[in-house]
Amino acid sequence: MLNTLPELALLAAGGLAILLASGTLTISGAVNLARHLGVSPLMIGMTIIAFGTSAPELVVSIQALWIGTPDIVIGNVLGSNVANILLIVGVAAAIKTLVIPGGIQLRKDYKLLLVFTIVYVVVLYCFKQVPRSLGILMLIGLIGYAVWSFRSSRSEERSRTNEESGEKDLSLGRAIIFTGIGILGILIGSYWLLDGSVGLAQEWGISEAVIGLTVIAIGTSLPELAASVMAAIRGHPGLAIGNVMGSNLFNMFGITGIAAAVSPFFVGPLQVPGRVFNFDLWVMLAATFLICVILLRSRRIVRLGGLGMVIIYVLYIVAVFNETTLAIGG
Repeated sequence: MLNTLPELALLAAGGLAILLASGTLTISGAVNLARHLGVSPLMIGMTIIAFGTSAPELVVSIQALWIGTPDIVIGNVLGSNVANILLIVGVAAAIKTLVIPGGIQLRKDYKLLLVFTIVYVVVLYCFKQVPRSLGILMLIGLIGYAVWSFRSSRSEERSRTNEESGEKDLSLGRAIIFTGIGILGILIGSYWLLDGSVGLAQEWGISEAVIGLTVIAIGTSLPELAASVMAAIRGHPGLAIGNVMGSNLFNMFGITGIAAAVSPFFVGPLQVPGRVFNFDLWVMLAATFLICVILLRSRRIVRLGGLGMVIIYVLYIVAVFNETTLAIGG
C-alpha cells in the first residue's frame, strides 16, 4: 500500500503518462478500425470506444449495489453524463475548436440522443424506480440501437475516412489490437491517476466531501476525457463527440439497465433517489439539449464556447456541493 507523498505522486504521474500514451494508441486504432469497417470515426466513438471507456461507471454502480448504496447508481449516471458533455466536450473544444462532421445518419444520431434522454428522464420521473423488466428492456433497446446505427452508417463514410485520417495505416488485426490495448491502458491509467490523486488529497487534508465531488467525480470520467481530448488534438473531432454521445447512451440505458437487472439480488428494485428530481436530472437534460442543438445547427464548438462549458460545469459542481452541505446541515 502506498502511504508516502512521493509514492502517491509517482502513482498519479505514472497513471497520467499511461493515459496519454493509451489515448494516442486508442485513437490510431479506432480511426483505422473505422476505415476497415467502412463507418465514420464518430460511429466507432459511439460504440466501441464509448462502451469501453464507460467501464469505471459500470464498476462503481455494481459496487454500490453490492455494499447496499443503490442511490449512487442513478447519481453516478447523471453526474457522469453532465461531466461528459460540459467538462469533456468543453475541455476538448477549449484545446482545439471542434468542427463536427455532418451527414444524414449523424443528424439522426444527434436527434436520437436527445429523444433517448427525454425518455430516460420521463421514466425516472414517472416510475421513481427501475424494475428488472424495465432494465432488461433498456438493454435490449441499447443493443438494437447500436446495431441499427452501426449498419446504417456503413455506406456513408468509407472514402472520407481515408481522406481525413492522418493516421498511419494499420491492418484490421493491428487496428483491433491497438484499440483494445489502448482502452485497457486508459482504464489502468485512470485507476492509477485516481488512486494517487485521492491519496494525495487525503494527505493534504482535503475533506472527503470535496474529494468525492471533484477528484472521484472527474476520475470516473477520465477514460472519456483522455479519449476525447486525444481525438481532438489529433484532428478527429467526430471521434471525440461520438465517444461522449455513446458513453451517455450507455450510461443511461446500459448501466441503469444492468443495475436494474441485478439490483433485486442485492437491495430490491432499483430506486431513484428523490434529490435528483430537484436539480441533477434537469441539468443533464439541459446539457444534452444544449449539445444536440449545437451539433444540429452549427456543427462547430469554438474554443471560447468550450471554455464556457467548463465554467458551467464548475458552477454545477459548486451548486451540488452547496446543496449537499445544506442537506447535511438541515
